[in-house]
Amino acid sequence: MLERKHLFPNVIELNFQAGHIIGCNVYLIYSNDEWILIDIGYEDSVEEIVELIRSMDFPLSQCKTLVATHADVDHIQGLAKAKQVLRTTVTAHPKAAGPLAVGDKIRTFAEIDAQDIHLDMPPVTVDLLIEDGDTLKVGDLELEVWLTPGHTDSQLAFRMGDILFSGDNIYRDGCVGAIDAHHGSDLPDFIASLQRIRASDVKWLLPSHGPIFRKENDLLDRAIGRLEGYLHMADFGTCAIDWPLMDEWEHEIAEGKRPTD
Repeated sequence: MLERKHLFPNVIELNFQAGHIIGCNVYLIYSNDEWILIDIGYEDSVEEIVELIRSMDFPLSQCKTLVATHADVDHIQGLAKAKQVLRTTVTAHPKAAGPLAVGDKIRTFAEIDAQDIHLDMPPVTVDLLIEDGDTLKVGDLELEVWLTPGHTDSQLAFRMGDILFSGDNIYRDGCVGAIDAHHGSDLPDFIASLQRIRASDVKWLLPSHGPIFRKENDLLDRAIGRLEGYLHMADFGTCAIDWPLMDEWEHEIAEGKRPTD
């Protein structure tokens, strides 16, 4: 049996367990005879992940469900294959279920023609729909479901005691998940989600990419302040709520103001 490298009691992150980067962070949470995975990553990483789990002596038949934090290809391309191999279910928010069911390449970022990104997106049926305030049970453990939209409309986070599996909300360097109109990003929602995390008394954030880190309000404040600035910047197109420069331009036109005035 391979030694289990716990980050917290009953929590294993599979990149850390493997000792190298497989893909997005994949969390295995277990209690008694049950275990779940939060995210799975790309399809070509599924076999390595399954073998790693088997090597740690987790019975494959005891996988209760595969949980998707949101419907981005780098998190969920392997869901259909993993669901078949493990003979288990898929759990996600209702707003992720549609793109997953049809393998929507645009909403999942599998197809970005301008950057020559053309990835397969195998469709998969979501068996269990979860909403904000629901509870996911794994043996004796309970994970509180948070809907934290902004990066996507289906972004979920999961609280377990003083840790939060925080998805693509924020990373240790203060970066946040990609903000893109085609992706369904929403800046006011993103800010509200970060404010919710800041106001909580969780101690540790376990993101979907990069290292686990202690929740620091200063870091969150800086990210929130930056996104509040984005609300009024043309850089973020239709994700911004306004562009004050256009109001200034309208007034200058009405007043007949010239550049040299």
